[in-house]
Amino acid sequence: MIGVLGGTGFYSLLGDAEKKEIETPFGKTSSHVGIGKIHGKDVAFIARHGEKHEYPPHKIPYKANMFAFKEIGVTHIIAPAAVGSLKREIKPGDFLVPDQFVNFTRREDTFYDGPEIVHMGSTEPYCPDLRRIIIQEGVSAGYPLHPKGTVVVIQGPRFSSHAESGFFRSQNWDIINMTQYPEVMLAREKEMCYANISLVTDYDTGVKDDPDVLPVSIEDVMRILKENNEKTKKLIFNAVRKISENRSCVCAKALDDAKL
Repeated sequence: MIGVLGGTGFYSLLGDAEKKEIETPFGKTSSHVGIGKIHGKDVAFIARHGEKHEYPPHKIPYKANMFAFKEIGVTHIIAPAAVGSLKREIKPGDFLVPDQFVNFTRREDTFYDGPEIVHMGSTEPYCPDLRRIIIQEGVSAGYPLHPKGTVVVIQGPRFSSHAESGFFRSQNWDIINMTQYPEVMLAREKEMCYANISLVTDYDTGVKDDPDVLPVSIEDVMRILKENNEKTKKLIFNAVRKISENRSCVCAKALDDAKL
């Protein structure tokens, strides 16, 4: 089964999905879990922020969402999300498939709080095989797509200050987001493949030395999301078609060398 976590402006994927409420030790999921089919494959959908966008980034039940996906048999997760750009050449309307993250959040990020201890490796946090599929499908569709990059994940729900954004740029990081962490590592702890599709909606606090490029606004974010919603859906549908049950990536056996 393939899981999809819909982000801001992306509240549905499966029009005629069966709706399930799944109990977890970590409370309720962000939304009901919709289960349907894409290209004959079972797909489960959760609206990351809730069906009415009632969960801000720091209140999303990340553990419940990941636990529920694992519980119903999800092996691969595609997670679209809105991001801001930290570089002029990464433009609003572009797609980016990150291969690295930097975590600036203060969230619970493990299922293993003791007595069982896990030290999960995160050298290559996003599934390389799932990323490859998404990149190939995005390029085939002719989308403006960046095949790798580092996302810095901030606590939210506020946007960055000018000084913070300047620091992130000085580190040569590429995009900024509020939700990719701890999703990516919780998925790894459950041995699920996880890849993100980042849709660039803005330039964060603007572009240095270009006063015509304004800082991020909710109006601009929603406009770009609306303009690119169908592209994102198409990319997900095409990627789902290519996903194989056979897994040889590091994700499939991530716990083998992580438990004490």
